[in-house]
Order: sequence, then structure tokens, then C-alpha cells
Amino acid sequence: MMRAKEIQSNLSPELPSIIKHMLPSNVTRVFWLHFPKSFCEAYLPKEDTMVVLEDERGKSYETKYLARKVGLSAGWRGFSIDHKIMEGDVLIFHLVEPAKFKVYIVRVNDSEEVDGALALLKLEAGVKQMGPIGSSEEVDGALGLLKLEAAIKQMTPINEAVHVEKLSKVSEEMEDLDFEHLSHDNPEKNCEKNVKMTCLTTFGPISDLYEYESEDLGSETTDGVRLSKSAVDFKEVKCFEDFDILANGLVINSELSKHLQTKYYELCCSQNSLLHDHLLDGLNCKLVVGMLSETINIADAIRASKLTTSLESFAIWEKTLKAFEGLGMNVGFLLARLGQLMHLSAKSKRYEEATLQRVNAKEEMKTLEAKLLEVKDTINRLGVEIEKLVVDSENLELKFQEVAKAPW
Repeated sequence: MMRAKEIQSNLSPELPSIIKHMLPSNVTRVFWLHFPKSFCEAYLPKEDTMVVLEDERGKSYETKYLARKVGLSAGWRGFSIDHKIMEGDVLIFHLVEPAKFKVYIVRVNDSEEVDGALALLKLEAGVKQMGPIGSSEEVDGALGLLKLEAAIKQMTPINEAVHVEKLSKVSEEMEDLDFEHLSHDNPEKNCEKNVKMTCLTTFGPISDLYEYESEDLGSETTDGVRLSKSAVDFKEVKCFEDFDILANGLVINSELSKHLQTKYYELCCSQNSLLHDHLLDGLNCKLVVGMLSETINIADAIRASKLTTSLESFAIWEKTLKAFEGLGMNVGFLLARLGQLMHLSAKSKRYEEATLQRVNAKEEMKTLEAKLLEVKDTINRLGVEIEKLVVDSENLELKFQEVAKAPW
């Protein structure tokens, strides 16, 4: 992200740009690219339109921009696959025209190529600032091209053939450049040539393994997931057939079985609202599906729970629902019901514990009573013995002396 911001800082500040960190949903299965709403409202068309993505080589890709969903759908998949964009990559989208982005790709652990891109961007800025080529400025223009050539030579040697191709392009541009025909009074034409000289990419060639065209990706469905035409207000849902589950502008009904869809619809009807309506933006669709499934499972488990259900199970359900609530799921009613059940279950468990403790206390009391009787018997027996000894105690001293002094 730091390298991407460095590239962004070298772009023309007059034209807006944004940085997007690639998530799994951007580059796998769904292939949905969501832009910040504030950026779209400020700079992008207000209606659905085709937006061009131009890579660093200058190759253009048409994508479909959905204004209400503030993101790219058809065509983005082809761009992503063609450029082998992976989770964790960072893309800089530079809005060079009202419906055209120049896209710069920062790969994970690919800092050397980014250094090359920065070098070209800085050289491009320098070339664009050149004045009309006349006497001494012709030398400056030639030096600019030589520096550009040197920068390309110093790039990471991903593929020597690629560098040879780049160098040959620079040579061709130098041969085509006719300094004598560059006019002082036609700076726009001069600028076009300057820009042309600086449009070389710093990244390797695109693989030919994938041949996807935007026309082939015109359909707005991917593995059963489709784009929603509009936001869903649950109050407008009259029956199960009208019920669509949306996540990031995508209808994900197909990711849930009919049974789970029905269960979730019933839960939503009980609250007269979509339980996932306030989930955080940008959550992975698979995560959303998992949350919905687990919410349904917990709701069923709550319904099927008994007084004998362990408090540990209740505690796990509670922690899970609280985590979902933190992500925006409306599960407060489940937590409330769970709290009531936990309270009643705790009372039941305490009743069982108290009953068992009373039984144990009674057993202990019986043991103590038996011990007390034994002690009483001992006391009585010793009493009788003591009384007998008391009668004989008066004569004991005389008998003792008599025995002691008797003749041997």
C-alpha cells in the first residue's frame, strides 16, 4: 500500500485517483469491483455506462459501470484474469477521462517493478514539462529519451525479450521524432509525441493463456450469483418468490439451499426487515452466506433447545451472534431470546444443584446422627464404669499401702 501511494503521488494531481486493495471477491468467482461511493458521486457518471480500463501497456478493456451499485461488473473479470491480478495486489485507478481509468498494478512482493514504474512516471512528468524543442531544448529532449532508455535497462530482468522489445520501441520513437518539424506554435502536437514516448509499461507481458473478451462477459451472472437491478425494501416483498438476498449489490440466493432460504425468509418476516440489511460494506459474499447459514442454524438450535441443553452451548451461540451483530447483522431478537433461555436454564441448573446439595446434606446429617448415637452409647458405658470405680476408690489407698509394705 505504501508503494501504491508513492505511485499515486507521482500521478497528475489535477485528475482524481483511488487505490483499491484486492479482496477475494474482487478477483475470484464473483469478480465484483466496488468503488467508494463518495468518489463515484463526485467523479463518475450518474447512470450506468461503459468505462474503459487502460493498462500500463496502453491496452484498453471495456467494463460495465453500474451507477447505483457504484462498481464494475461485466468486463472487469476479463481485465482481472488477463493481468493475473491476485488477492493482496493493489491497483491505482487514475481517472484520465470522464469514463476512462488508467490502471497501475502493484503486485505483492514486487517492489523492484514498482521502482521501475516510479522511474517512468517521474520521467513522464519531466518530459511533459519540456518546452517547445528549439535550439538547446532539443538536447534536453534527446537526453530525456536517453534517460528513459537507461531506466528501462535498469528494470528488473523479468524477461530479457521484454526489455529488448521496450528498447526497440524507444529506438523507433527516437527515429520517428523529427525535431525540425516540431512547431513552436503547436504545443498540443508536441505534447502528444511526448506522451507517446512515455507510455511504455514497466511490467511483464500479459499471458496468452486466457482469451476473454468483454462481450463474452456481458452476462451479469457468475456461478448463480447475479447482480441486483435495485435495492430491496423488505416491505415490498409480498411472498417468498419476491425474496432476494443481496450482498454488495449481488443476489446470492443460489449460494443457499431452498430450505435455508425459506428459513431465512421466515426469520426476516418475524422482524419485518432484512436481518443482513446493515452488514458492513465490502464483506466477502462467502462470509455473508456463512453468517446467514449459521444464524439460521442457531435460530433452529434455540427453538429445539431444552432445559437439559448445556450452558456451554448457549455461551457459544451467544458469542457467535454477538460477533455477527458487530458486523451489522440484526440478531438482537435472537440474543434477547437466548438471554431469557440462559436465565431460565441457569435457574433450572441451580435447582438441580440445590436439590442435589440438599440430598447430600441429609445424607451427611444421617451419618452425623449415627455418629452421635455411637458417642452417646460410649458416654453411657463410661458413666456406668465410673460409678463402679467411685465405690471402690475409698479403699484403694489402704489396699495399695498394704500391698506395698507387705513382707517379701
